[in-house]
Amino acid sequence: MGAGGTPSGGRTPSAPAGAPALHRHRATALHPGAWWLWALALGTAATRTTNPLLLTLLVTVSAYVVVTRRPHAPWSRSYGAFVKLALAVLLIRLLFTTVLGSPVPGTHTLLTLPEVPLPDWAQGIRLGGRVTAEGLAFALYDAMKLATLLICVGAANALANPSRLLKSLPGALYEMGVAVVVALTFAPNLIADVQRLRAARRLRGRPDRGLRGLLQVGLPVLEGALERSVALAAAMDARGYGRTADVPAPVRRTTAALTLGGLLGVCAGTYGLLTAAGGTYGVPVLLAGVAAAVAGLWLGGRRTVRTRYRPDRWDARAWLVTASGVAVAALLFLAAARDPAALHPGVVPLVAPALPLWPAAAVLVGLIPAFVTPAPDPAPKTAVKEPS
Repeated sequence: MGAGGTPSGGRTPSAPAGAPALHRHRATALHPGAWWLWALALGTAATRTTNPLLLTLLVTVSAYVVVTRRPHAPWSRSYGAFVKLALAVLLIRLLFTTVLGSPVPGTHTLLTLPEVPLPDWAQGIRLGGRVTAEGLAFALYDAMKLATLLICVGAANALANPSRLLKSLPGALYEMGVAVVVALTFAPNLIADVQRLRAARRLRGRPDRGLRGLLQVGLPVLEGALERSVALAAAMDARGYGRTADVPAPVRRTTAALTLGGLLGVCAGTYGLLTAAGGTYGVPVLLAGVAAAVAGLWLGGRRTVRTRYRPDRWDARAWLVTASGVAVAALLFLAAARDPAALHPGVVPLVAPALPLWPAAAVLVGLIPAFVTPAPDPAPKTAVKEPS
């Protein structure tokens, strides 16, 4: 060390190369909750229509935002899995309609399958028979609604950092958030342990497949997981994890009643929104349930005394992203009430669906996050080793 406290080479130690970029990314990154609210609002809008053109436009909007704003991280690659799941839902629904038939009457017969006779107690169900274009169109429109909802959830998974989202949970859900973070952290370790043990057994000429191989590989993996969990529990206990504030019993009972009642209200309101008969009571019950659940979570957070390290800020961009998704859902709710025929094209008689103009323009409002949120950092370049 020299006289000035620097290393003997005369150069001052510098921060890692990725530190400034990481700090800048934390400062400019959007709150993960805003991405989830935006995506869930688009999914809610998808439940209001069976028009395949509007549903395709919703998928295109979410896909464009994902392509332009998805960060280069392992968890952001889940969007493709949700797209494949949505395609599987479409194929399964069409297959069931082909094999089991459809309640929608039709006159355009595409093919006729051999029909299997069923007993009298299975009336209303058939195997085989006529497959009509009207029945397949009805099944396709209905399945596209669920597929669009799955793709919107996949967009939220690809855009929102799960660790930051769990860190932003309210204080009442702190223990659950920590448990999920620990599970997400240890899951790769379990996979690595399984691969390492199977490779070791193959090198020793022992079987690594079948029931015997599973038992002989699974026991060491479980033993290692138990050792890590005990060590983690001791470390968390030494750091004071699980300490709670002294909350009176009436406050605890009120918190439990508000939280449970709010969750039941949210479930009942959501069911009302998804059914045609519950459209009148769905929105008030849902709003009342959300208000009760928020009040319960706020009271439950008083028993947890903690601070957040580098909390994510809910800034104007987060409000704008959330408002764009809510605007799409609200405008499609209004369109479904004023012009239900445009949002739910008929299949008997079978007609080509038309694209309604102002509901389509409302869906395009969901593109706002692609222009107001910061672009992701470029993918890190892997260093190429030169031959020695």
